[in-house]
Amino acid sequence: MPYQVSSTALNGVLILEPKVFGDARGFFFESFNSRDFLHATGLDVQFVQDNHSKSSQGVLRGLHYQIQNPQGKLVRVTQGEVFDVAVDMRRSSKQFGKWVGSHLSAENKRQLWVPAGFAHGFVVLSESAEFLYKTTDYYYPEHERSVLWSDPDLSIDWPFNFEPKLAAKDAQAPLLKDAETFSSDDTGGVGGVKTLLSIMFVFL
Repeated sequence: MPYQVSSTALNGVLILEPKVFGDARGFFFESFNSRDFLHATGLDVQFVQDNHSKSSQGVLRGLHYQIQNPQGKLVRVTQGEVFDVAVDMRRSSKQFGKWVGSHLSAENKRQLWVPAGFAHGFVVLSESAEFLYKTTDYYYPEHERSVLWSDPDLSIDWPFNFEPKLAAKDAQAPLLKDAETFSSDDTGGVGGVKTLLSIMFVFL
């Protein structure tokens, strides 16, 4: 099996580490295999879109989610390093408002599975980074929502001490208490404003 799968402090968010074959010439690994992904994770999902971005040091993208047509994401880095974060946005979940973060880099070749119903974002720690992700639904800009990366109620422990470079929409994102949230664990409905539940934060 080409994946070593590890759970995180948030149920449903997984770290996948592919089996890498290397020698003096370089390395090879299967970055994705549908059959082995199913066997390793138990997740029978269909990916419909691949995305690839490049960002300079200090760029922070997120925290984003689609309130309709929610996307599961399998994310990885092919150049550089990022700190990647997932936040549970399902208001009926016991994990609502909790977050988990992991360092993803070209060197460690980790992948992070972010289920539908979670907000997602990352900050670039290296000089630049190329970020790839597969999604289980298409991008619908009219359904995109965000939550503020620096929300004190989330209290995400971002590993930097600089002012991040943000898109205007991310700088103006609402706090969790004002954000649209999912009304059920299966992300089948759309929730409105939700009072913040107890927050726990975790770091890998």
